[in-house]
Amino acid sequence: MNPNDNLEPRKNNSRVYLWVALVLVLLGINGVLLYLRSQEQTKNEQLTTDVQAKDTKLAEQIKEYETIKADFERQSQELQKLGLSNDSLQSRIAGVNADLLRLRSFKAGSFSLAMQKQYKQRAMNLEGQLKKRDEEIAQLKQDNETLYTETTTLKERQNKLTDTISTIAKTNRDLSDKVTVASRLQADNIKVAIITSKNKEKMDDKEEFKAKRVEKVKVTFNLGRNDVSPKESKAVYMRILEPDGAALYNLSTGGGTFTVDGQESFYTQKQDVVYDNTRQPVVFTYAKGAEYKKGVHTVELYEGGALMGKTTFTLK
Repeated sequence: MNPNDNLEPRKNNSRVYLWVALVLVLLGINGVLLYLRSQEQTKNEQLTTDVQAKDTKLAEQIKEYETIKADFERQSQELQKLGLSNDSLQSRIAGVNADLLRLRSFKAGSFSLAMQKQYKQRAMNLEGQLKKRDEEIAQLKQDNETLYTETTTLKERQNKLTDTISTIAKTNRDLSDKVTVASRLQADNIKVAIITSKNKEKMDDKEEFKAKRVEKVKVTFNLGRNDVSPKESKAVYMRILEPDGAALYNLSTGGGTFTVDGQESFYTQKQDVVYDNTRQPVVFTYAKGAEYKKGVHTVELYEGGALMGKTTFTLK
């Protein structure tokens, strides 16, 4: 038997073992590679999940700050309507705008957990400030409504009081006018006589006299009884109107001006009489100092700017 015949099968077996070992090594390497690839894929998926989670958190945080900003702006407008200063709110709005700029500049991957906590805590503080300010604004509105109601009530009372005062004032004026009218004196029993150059007094029932004989004109009357008119000194005026309507007026004979119905008028003579409500007589004696005109003359008597009575006499 040839020894080489035994060596050939051994060589063949060694090759088979070598190939099997090589295959097993390759399978092991592939297994390791597959495992590593699986781990890498899992890691990438986790990273993607983390990035997506951070992106969601970032978006939520931005939205939360946008809401906070809108609420601060609302509060600012409400305070403006109430007529109050809002400088502190403007400062907070500026701060929230700065936070929003920083949040929008972040990439999802750079928005760390520490940053999330930091901005979340700041948002909670800002929301606390918003809530407190909302309570203050609500109280201010309630106070304003109460003040408005009180002011409206006060105005209504004031208007009613003003109306009452106006009514009372008008009533007082009406009463005063009535008292004024009621207190006006009346001239009763007016008589006209003439005094001649010989100092003789002439009277006529028709009160007609010859002009050339007249030196003076004498007017007599009684102050009528009036229980309303106060007992005091009264200024009594006499006007003698010539036929052409002109009042006889001369400062040297006691003439002057006074007010009648809001207009300035001339009077012929004036007397101050202490009224005593006894129908006391009053006498006016007037000397023209010149020839009297012929025609109908009118005598008017006034007290307190009101006509007391009048009569006429004729000179021929």
